[in-house]
Amino acid sequence: MITNRAKLLVTLHVVSDAILGMAAFMLAYAIRFEIDLIPVTRGYPPFAQYLNVLPLVALIVPVAFQVHGMYRLRRHRTRLDDFFGVLVGNVIAVVLGIVTTLYIQTYLLPSALKERGAYEVSQLVWVLFLLVNTVASYSLREFVRTVFERRWRAGIGLKRVLIAGSGDLGRLVADKCLQHRELGYQVIGFVDDRATEDRLGYRGLPLLGALDETDNLLISEQVDLLYITLPLEKHVMMLSLIEDASRECVEVKVVPDLFQFIALRAGLEDFDGIPIISVNDVPLHGINTAFKRIIDVCLSVTALLTFSVPMTVIALLVRSASPGPVIYRQERMGLDGRSFTVYKFRSMQYEAEGETGPVWSRDNDPRRTPIGAWLRRFYLDELPQLWNVLRGDMSLVGPRPERPYFVKQFKHRYPQYMLRHKVKAGITGWAQVNGWRGDTSIEKRIEFDLHYIENWSVSLDFKILWLTIVRGLFHLRAY
Repeated sequence: MITNRAKLLVTLHVVSDAILGMAAFMLAYAIRFEIDLIPVTRGYPPFAQYLNVLPLVALIVPVAFQVHGMYRLRRHRTRLDDFFGVLVGNVIAVVLGIVTTLYIQTYLLPSALKERGAYEVSQLVWVLFLLVNTVASYSLREFVRTVFERRWRAGIGLKRVLIAGSGDLGRLVADKCLQHRELGYQVIGFVDDRATEDRLGYRGLPLLGALDETDNLLISEQVDLLYITLPLEKHVMMLSLIEDASRECVEVKVVPDLFQFIALRAGLEDFDGIPIISVNDVPLHGINTAFKRIIDVCLSVTALLTFSVPMTVIALLVRSASPGPVIYRQERMGLDGRSFTVYKFRSMQYEAEGETGPVWSRDNDPRRTPIGAWLRRFYLDELPQLWNVLRGDMSLVGPRPERPYFVKQFKHRYPQYMLRHKVKAGITGWAQVNGWRGDTSIEKRIEFDLHYIENWSVSLDFKILWLTIVRGLFHLRAY
């Protein structure tokens, strides 16, 4: 059942974030002006001046975290999700702080206070605040996570879970709940119409009754969470189960059968008073698209400047290893199904497809050059695609672009394949950092790509970039 514990935990997070934010701001001032680590060239502002800003800091930190969704409690969030969520939330807080203090200093203060700079804050203090508060906020969340995981592993405060549907999908959900006991789920059993024939469950979990008995079971078994894992043809029963759960204030999660149907998040629109459901709605539009583009430009320019010397060395090695051009150009399909030219360091023999036509590349491909094998091992052959990102053909993060020749085959063979083209293609993506790249399952790549598109956020992009660097540098695989 829904309790007040979640609300209490959110309240504690809000209060602690405000307190930690003020403490981090004061510590940032002390590091900047009281400790001789960084030379001060423009005088020492009085501490009282920074005390004026403390109430603002206590407000903007929780507001920024709320905007970024850090107070939506989800047991499935990983530690990496928490870190990047806190980092981006603090970046938003710093931006809000800079804009607000400038506005107050410029437009709201009387002349006497303006001259004294009552709301002037050193930019370096804001940078130090960002670093200190990120560490503090993440450490707090890590402490809370550890406390709850220990309680759940000890069987305290578990969320009682009932699974509607005992087929393959329902059993998969049960497996995940049993594997991840640190999430605090206690599966009490299944409900399924097979219960009228037998009561055989799965992995010791009983089949408690038929689907039409769910409303009574929700009460008698004190269910907190109902997973609905029914096939699509039982959509009427799904609606009935959702209604039953809503009456008893039970949390509901519907698990779509991705083997039957894959679609992006549905969005509700209004057409002159008529509610319209957009089946293929995506969060990456409007200001989010502009924000993602700004990040792409800044990071691609930085990366091109940083890797200019290594890329020059790689180009010389490719030139000396075998005859042919250094840069390999190939047509790929990107946003909205439009074609563009992708750039890569050539890793195969010149005219490798001259006789065979388009062929799917694979591990240990005999067409690779010696230097090409090394480049592909560490994904360095894809560095020139930073130019594609700067041009706007691609993004740093997104579904990997495919050749039109293969797209024509896949779009008829795999349901919803073309939904991958709802966003710009990327140098790396959620599928790739989870091991689904090269000659691997197309179905799994589609599933992971659509998960990324549906759940896009700035923190998810930074998480993927970090995993790409770690797994590319150390050649780690996720599978």
